[in-house]
Amino acid sequence: MDIYQHFRKDEEAFIDQVFSWREQVSKSFQLKLTDFLDPREQQIVDMLMGTKESDIQVMFFGGNPHTERKRAIIAPFYEQIAEKDFQLTMLQTKFQSKFVSLTHRDAMGAFLSLGIKRKKLGDILVEDGIIQIVVAEEIAAYVMANLNAIKKATLQLEEKPLDFLQVKQLNWEETESTVSSLRLDTIVKEIYRISRKEAAEYIKKMYVKVNFKVVEDGKFQLQEGDLISLRGKGRSKVVEVRGKTKKDKLKLTTAILK
Repeated sequence: MDIYQHFRKDEEAFIDQVFSWREQVSKSFQLKLTDFLDPREQQIVDMLMGTKESDIQVMFFGGNPHTERKRAIIAPFYEQIAEKDFQLTMLQTKFQSKFVSLTHRDAMGAFLSLGIKRKKLGDILVEDGIIQIVVAEEIAAYVMANLNAIKKATLQLEEKPLDFLQVKQLNWEETESTVSSLRLDTIVKEIYRISRKEAAEYIKKMYVKVNFKVVEDGKFQLQEGDLISLRGKGRSKVVEVRGKTKKDKLKLTTAILK
């Protein structure tokens, strides 16, 4: 059976990478630590490893149980894996929120401007005058030495224990509805309670992401488990397609992040 038929074309390269990791671990009997994976990538790793591979285990960790971006360890089934094996460092700094307004996007841009690849960065929290970020241990010293300002805010990053990480469990509110199709413009319209024209405009302006990638085609077909984000209006996901109505419409469960 062709495994690729269950995934999108743009995911094939990552699928090949996962198979390569699995083969590497099976042959070397040594664990493989990945870079940070987004939730969709974690889902793919889980699906491809499965439970049938009894000689392989997979664990994910990103700093605490509620982080979205996580590193994976793929290891022989007998290997004992501890949190320290994920090689994570949590960096924290404070800023005067009364005098400067910083957002998640500001912080992300500052880290990436250092030449750091996104895959080396975990979750970023910007809240109440505090910035926290989980990074791969190997780049922590570089970040601390080189990131000393974001916009007009002067910063001094310092390492903190992972126990200090303030990332909390996400609160998803589910809704059931019926839709004519799983087209992106149709689902964006339904979830965010906007017109079809507005949905098309947002997509055209590259304001919509599916599984953390910008999608510019309103006809793009969504699937169960897809994560959607609309700039300025939050994040959502397709939870389940529950079949069809008598009028041949799709019964859909979606969720929006509150």
